[in-house]
Amino acid sequence: MDEFRALHVPGSPLLLPNAWEFGVGAHLVAQGFRALGTTSLGVSAAAGEADGAPSTRDATVALAARLARLDALVSVDIADGFSADPAAVADLAEELAAAGAVGVNLEDGRADGSLAPVEVQSALVEAVKERTPQLFLNARTDTHWAGDRSVAEAETRARAYVAAGADGVFVPGLADPADVERIVAVGVPVNLLFLPGKVTLAGLAELGVARVSLGSLPYRMALAAAAGTALAVRDGRDLPLTPPSYADVTAFLP
Repeated sequence: MDEFRALHVPGSPLLLPNAWEFGVGAHLVAQGFRALGTTSLGVSAAAGEADGAPSTRDATVALAARLARLDALVSVDIADGFSADPAAVADLAEELAAAGAVGVNLEDGRADGSLAPVEVQSALVEAVKERTPQLFLNARTDTHWAGDRSVAEAETRARAYVAAGADGVFVPGLADPADVERIVAVGVPVNLLFLPGKVTLAGLAELGVARVSLGSLPYRMALAAAAGTALAVRDGRDLPLTPPSYADVTAFLP
């Protein structure tokens, strides 16, 4: 975890692209990215399941193991832990650590759009850190995804999760500079989600953010590129992007 933690520098944030399958991860590493995250939406959609569905637990572990073969540090999005049982979530973290992951994202958002009670989520954080202290636990709070929630609630939750052992906090949807600075003041590395048109990497760096995730954006961009390619061929237009060659792709496969 030490090497991964060292990449979280307030003011010079780690840009973490998120992969949903091995080839994407390998191509990103070939572009020079030292660390990768996974995206629960991409993993779940590839399996034909709802985002973060418990049925995608095994696919998440399998992807982590494949990505860990790369020369990269891998942090795994485990959504809500795929379970409400602290022991089961700790089991998952232990399995991921054994597979070669260096970090996990654990969120307090639930499938019905609600947020887990702070004490319930804190118990999950504590269980994971007790079992796998070597993992960088990025505690995500979905206050800004779950309706009209305040930065005050995000701060309360962030401080509670840090007290439970979290190594960093993640508040996707946060963008207002004053709000960002308030969360940065919590005192651990702060991770924010890149929001096109609302934030820039340079702007977040100036606010003291230590990590910027792309989340499901690369997966959704890939969907747009796939459809754009098929439509361009159908309509006789130029391709929207220049792809890597067949040889480029096979070069990074086992």
